[in-house]
Amino acid sequence: FYSLSGAEAVNALRPFYFAVHPDFFGQHPVEREINENSLKRLSVYLENLQKPGFKSLKPTQLTFYVRETDQSSSDGQEPFSTSGFRAVKFTLHTRDLLSTVLYILNSCSLSIEHIQSLNTNVHTQPLKEAKRMPDRPIKWDKSYYSFTGFKDPDEDLEQVSRMETTLTSWLDNNGKSAVKKLKNSLPLRKELDRLKDELSHQLQLSDIRWQRSWGVAHRCSQLHSLSRLAQQNLETLKKAKGCTIIFTDRSGMSAVGHVMLGTMDVHHHWTKLFERLPSYFDLQRRLMILEDQISYLLGGIQVVYIEELQPVLTLEEYYSLLDVFYNRLLKSRIPFHPRSLRGLQMILNSDRYAPSLHELGHFNIPTLCDPANLQWFILTKAQQARENMKRKEELKVIENELIQASTKKFSLEKLYKEPSISSTQMVDCCKRLLEQSLPYLHGMHLCISHFYSVMQDGDLCIPWNWKNGEAIK
Repeated sequence: FYSLSGAEAVNALRPFYFAVHPDFFGQHPVEREINENSLKRLSVYLENLQKPGFKSLKPTQLTFYVRETDQSSSDGQEPFSTSGFRAVKFTLHTRDLLSTVLYILNSCSLSIEHIQSLNTNVHTQPLKEAKRMPDRPIKWDKSYYSFTGFKDPDEDLEQVSRMETTLTSWLDNNGKSAVKKLKNSLPLRKELDRLKDELSHQLQLSDIRWQRSWGVAHRCSQLHSLSRLAQQNLETLKKAKGCTIIFTDRSGMSAVGHVMLGTMDVHHHWTKLFERLPSYFDLQRRLMILEDQISYLLGGIQVVYIEELQPVLTLEEYYSLLDVFYNRLLKSRIPFHPRSLRGLQMILNSDRYAPSLHELGHFNIPTLCDPANLQWFILTKAQQARENMKRKEELKVIENELIQASTKKFSLEKLYKEPSISSTQMVDCCKRLLEQSLPYLHGMHLCISHFYSVMQDGDLCIPWNWKNGEAIK
């Protein structure tokens, strides 16, 4: 059945992350720490599920304190404490991302509707996995159901596909609440822009970004925190001149040289990071030299790091990956004609075994790839790679034009997409949107995603492959 990518799984778990995120447990240090540790263990579990060739994972028992939000119902496992959250315990022994995501959401009594919009078949199989039923459902004759009065799952499925959400019906049902949330968030959005401009100017940063979809209030408090640190320690923070700062889950420097500020870390950690920036810049220069040396050995192919498509690596992790690859190349000395592959790109991957060519035109090369195999692969696919890259450039232009046209037609305040949405998907989505008349979108923030959702600040998320009109029977 339908399987989720890592990015889609994170996306589908958004209501869960929102309900358990440690930042919301400031007044409750014990619960905060339990959620923090459980999130770390969950993240290891999800990572292992995505590794090629894993056999089975040890059952992992997790405890979370779940906040009472609009989505969660109170028929959970324990009554709510007066502080507005409840403890939920569950043991994961699922074997794929989709059933894991469904099991987590079900255990926390959170809605799974947004996942059904990914694919109607989701409804049947994974829930059985979550309830620990046999993998192969028994196929009973229709007469069995009419005789026993049990529900026929096939009939349920037909019902689900008949009632499949359409874009207009979803906007009808959710438009008003989104407008209200957006209206409430406007003063804070203004404040966020002001703080961002002020800090970027004060520290001469090239940008300030966020790794995850934290709400506006959350982002403001992170900027206030950085602003307070700048007042106490301006000279140290000015070492980040020209950098991009990213608020994320851990502090350090990212593979592409952005300054990562872990939102769980205290000021002391941040200060130490800013103090160490000169040595990071030094490592960055060495890393660039290493990339050039690899490029030289591989006929001029450029080594790139694509943030949307690669795991979040720190500069040190990425450097050691490049170093291992470079030393293997040096030993093998495979002969490439100098500069014969200029204009082509490759990314390094630590978790693959065979090289591949991505639809966007870059080569996906495993660190531990057999060099002779690598040479053959690159030479036979070079022409295809050039064509893919050309198509990518053309697609990008079309995508930007369609985004502008859609923003204008629907008078949107903002139209953007999740990083996991490809240009092809975005182009398809915008073309179909432009054929519609959607007055509800006027003045809204619209995000193209994999599921329907109204975010806490009124952003509307819709799946790129939304349906309209009569759902297919």
